[in-house]
Formats: sequence, C-alpha cells, structure tokens
Amino acid sequence: MFMRNLTLICAIGALASPALAQDAARTAAALPETLEETGERAPATVPQSSSETVGDIVPADNAYGVGQPATEEEIAAIDIDVMPDGRGLPEGSGTYAEGEELYETICAACHGSDMMGISDLGAPQLIGGRGTLATDKPVKTVESYWPYASTFFDYTHRAMPMTAPGSLTTDEVYAISAYVLGKAGITGTEPDTMLDAASMAEVEMPNADGFVADPRPDVAE
Repeated sequence: MFMRNLTLICAIGALASPALAQDAARTAAALPETLEETGERAPATVPQSSSETVGDIVPADNAYGVGQPATEEEIAAIDIDVMPDGRGLPEGSGTYAEGEELYETICAACHGSDMMGISDLGAPQLIGGRGTLATDKPVKTVESYWPYASTFFDYTHRAMPMTAPGSLTTDEVYAISAYVLGKAGITGTEPDTMLDAASMAEVEMPNADGFVADPRPDVAE
C-alpha cells in the first residue's frame, strides 16, 4: 500500500512540473524599433565619444577629430631602434654569467635550455645551423643567419619575452645577448665575458657577408 501511494505521488509530481515551469516568469530581449514607413528596423543609436574634446573633422585632409599628438615620452619609449653598425645601442652592460641566469628564468621556457627551440610553441632555434643556408634544409638561427649582433640586441629589446615585450632592461638584454652569442661560439663563454655598446658593435657574426648590400641611397642622411 505504501509503495502504491509513493508511486502515485511521484506521478502527480512529474505531471505537474511542466505546468509549474510554464507559470514561471519568462524574459526576452526587447525587439528593435521599426520604421512606420517601411517596417524596417530603425538604425541603432550612434555611440557617443567619451573624448572630452573633438578635433576638426576634415576627411579631405585626413583629419577625423580623433587621436592626439604623441608626447616626447611616448615617442622615446618606442624610439629604441639600433643600426647595424651599432648606432643607437644604449648605455649599459651584461655578462655571460648574468645572461645564463636570466635565460633560464625568462627564455628557456620557450626556446629550451639547449636553445634548440620548441616548435609546438613557435619558438625558433637560436643556435646552430652554420653552413646550412645553401642546402635543401636551411636552419636559420641567430648564429647561422643574422648578419649583425646589434640586430639581435634590437629585436630582443623590443620584442622579448613574448609574454611581456619591451619589459627587459638594457642590462638584461646585454647579458642575454652575451649568453646566447657565447653559446653560439661567437663570443666568449667565460662567466665575466661582458657586452656593452662598444663591444656589441664589434661582434662579427658568421653570416655577415651572406647578404647583398642595399643599393638604394640612404635618404635619412
């Protein structure tokens, strides 16, 4: 008898559930307004600019009333390019030993402790590959391909590490450069081997003669 009553109660509950769900208040997104003339949806309200001031809008002069002139500080933050002959290298220095510690902390997770790269992460091999560029399987690395050490400094300074580009100090970049170039057999591997602006500019890369000089005039001079 008890089981019969329990089954009856469960059956009534199951039948009542959809009805209770239908009685619950339903919500829906408001439909967009329509135009009386055509019945088409009215255009959405144009977002208002949060800018306090709006400049002149003259499309013919490429003036659209947005943006502002960059400050000297903002320009200085990105004006860090270094020329192949070393012009633009900043003050500072770093040693092979300092670079080894920094590399293991900052760089090894992507490029590997052996600097052979981790393809699954898209991080390239940094050393090795000399003599392979003219073969069917060229291996382009800092050691085999890059013609100037200053280019390596510039790229590392502005683009590394991948998770925080531009966050390395100049001393840290010099130290990491000393370690990578040392492991590549280009500079020394003694712990106190040091790189700075003067010594970096004098580094001779293995592939320095592997590029054709740009015949175009240097319009910057």
